[in-house]
Amino acid sequence: MTAFKGVWTRQFWTSMAGEFLAVFIFLVVSLGCTVNLKDQATPGPSTTHIALCFGFSIAILIHCFGHICEVYLNPAVAVAMICTKKISMAKGVFYIIAQCMSALAAAGTVALVTPHSKWPVAVTQVNENLSAGQALLVEVFITFQLVFTIFASCDSKRKDIKVPIPLIIGLSVTIGHLFAIPYTGASMNPARSLGVAVVFNSWHNHWIYWIGPLMGALLAAFIYEYVFCPDPERKLKLKAIYQKSSTGVADDSVQLTPGSNTEYSKLEAAA
Repeated sequence: MTAFKGVWTRQFWTSMAGEFLAVFIFLVVSLGCTVNLKDQATPGPSTTHIALCFGFSIAILIHCFGHICEVYLNPAVAVAMICTKKISMAKGVFYIIAQCMSALAAAGTVALVTPHSKWPVAVTQVNENLSAGQALLVEVFITFQLVFTIFASCDSKRKDIKVPIPLIIGLSVTIGHLFAIPYTGASMNPARSLGVAVVFNSWHNHWIYWIGPLMGALLAAFIYEYVFCPDPERKLKLKAIYQKSSTGVADDSVQLTPGSNTEYSKLEAAA
């Protein structure tokens, strides 16, 4: 099948292994940083402590694994990439499977090294003062800002980025946690919530941590790709498909090759 072309290659499976290991390291470190191993009277890790651990670990792993795999680390990001045709459907689906399996392994590892009396660990929970709808909006928002940051930072058309991209994305994760930990636990990553939900059998409002991030990711991807920074060639392809001649036949006269083509040049300048 065309959709699975390239799946049975060493490079493909090296990417999958890299994604699995990157998610595993990310979640073992990040979930573990939330544990309070002291007595109950002693305050646990602060919001800032947790936010910095999540953000810095993401930045470091993107730097370390960027030449091995895409380092999405997040099913919501993978879905956004699939829907905007940044990666193939097959590769995206396998990435999501690898991310979820790795999240289960990471949550199990954290449970293994954490005293049973301290369970559950890092389960994302909605603040009791929030409704499900409010929590959903929070997850939509923080995932939106993360995915928008990713698309803006990785845009090949931009020549103005001077700050290391892994750091930018890591800081986006950090501010999402600084804002949303008191509200929802700041998931913005369905795999992150799935792993601990399975290991600690905690499913209350779990749907929020899938629907919210997926909505936010798709919204950010489509707004960036098709509203703010549309690709000139993609716009021309859409024009060729939908522009009808007077005879009612699709107009195939539009060239899609960059260069001297006036239509392409105009759209490229506008983008």
